[in-house]
Amino acid sequence: MTLLSGLLDILASANFWAAAIRIATPLMFGVLGALICERAGVLNLGIEGIFTAGAMAGWLAVYLGAGLWTGVLVAALTGAALGLVLAVLTVPLGLSQHVSGIGVTLFATSLAYFTYRLALPNVSTPPRITAFAPLDLPLLSSVPFLGPVLAAQTGLTWFALLLFALAAFVLARTPLGLAIRAVGENPAAVEAQGLDVHLLRIGAVVTGSAAMALGGAFLTMSAFNAFFFEMTNGRGWICIALTVFASWRPGRALVGALLFGAFDAFQLRLQHEASGAVPGQVFLMLPYLLSIAALVLVARRADYPRALMVPYFKGQR
Repeated sequence: MTLLSGLLDILASANFWAAAIRIATPLMFGVLGALICERAGVLNLGIEGIFTAGAMAGWLAVYLGAGLWTGVLVAALTGAALGLVLAVLTVPLGLSQHVSGIGVTLFATSLAYFTYRLALPNVSTPPRITAFAPLDLPLLSSVPFLGPVLAAQTGLTWFALLLFALAAFVLARTPLGLAIRAVGENPAAVEAQGLDVHLLRIGAVVTGSAAMALGGAFLTMSAFNAFFFEMTNGRGWICIALTVFASWRPGRALVGALLFGAFDAFQLRLQHEASGAVPGQVFLMLPYLLSIAALVLVARRADYPRALMVPYFKGQR
């Protein structure tokens, strides 16, 4: 009964939900980027490397004297550049999206580590920067329960929510969104309408990769204030799974990211409640096991883009 009351206290805590949103924010950027790429028919397995490169590039720019939002821009441009590499390999050249994506992950991760060592050759402890502070909005912070949850979030979390709203509107309500969705379903029909399939797919991959890199930037410029190796901790792969869980819909993708954030925040607090009675590794596995279970339940019914991972060459019918 004591354990049950402890669990209920966790779920009723504003601090818990503030942490869940904070943990979910890099996943928001990542799953949104993956969704944009895959809606256009391209599987972006470069996401883990793009996360790492965005984290390092944004942090290094701020460490060298740039402002925080300038660092965010640098991270986005880094992701866009890596996305362009992947897009050229997979769209006009039609190479394997799996192999190209893994190659981009290995290249981007190695390049990030090499650049870090090149810029800071004699540093053993990661240097610190002044990270984003929580953005306190007076009207929202006074709302009971919800106020403290939102007051603990930084500007990057609000930016992620804004990007989700913008992406949902563009994909559902604009001709550009219709064209992006169409190249992921029937690229031949898009070409018949006089649109450039390759240009649309390349644009989607570049844009999606820029969003992914912002997930890495959040880690070094908001969640932490330094860059260290292996800090992405598989978040990119989780985003790929969350995209399937969401059936490529922005609203469900946002919910999936928040659920994973809640699972992760919950396991941290469960470790404290268990007081060493259960090995800590069991709790570390919990959010991933729950994510796998959720993925298994929805994967068979997922309405995936029919041209996903299918190369298209001009004039093909």
